[in-house]
Amino acid sequence: MGRPHKYRTPAALSAAWQLYKDYCNNQIVSMQKFNKLNGEFTSGEISRCITYTIKGFCAWAGLSRSTFYGNYANNARFADTVTRVREECEVDARTKFELGLIPAHLAPLWMGSYKWDYAQKESVVIR
Repeated sequence: MGRPHKYRTPAALSAAWQLYKDYCNNQIVSMQKFNKLNGEFTSGEISRCITYTIKGFCAWAGLSRSTFYGNYANNARFADTVTRVREECEVDARTKFELGLIPAHLAPLWMGSYKWDYAQKESVVIR
């Protein structure tokens, strides 16, 4: 018999997922800026968000991805919760990409991860 699951119910997994989303949405970042007028650096902290991912959730929760997929993704009791987690990851990344919160140079990474199709089917030439 293996170790007991960290999250014994879908509600417990859902609650942990919500805590992870709160963690992602409230990252505190230290910033420094040079003030040309007085020649000094000023520093401060601002709140930033990071994108939700299953890999990030697993690291935050102290689970390996194989444990997550073995114990939860492949378990019928947790199917709805895991589906919601996957969908929220995709919607979050897409929303942040479209709002410009994810830098444009990372677009191919996210588009490949979620199989998004932004390719234009026909070329349009404006003259």
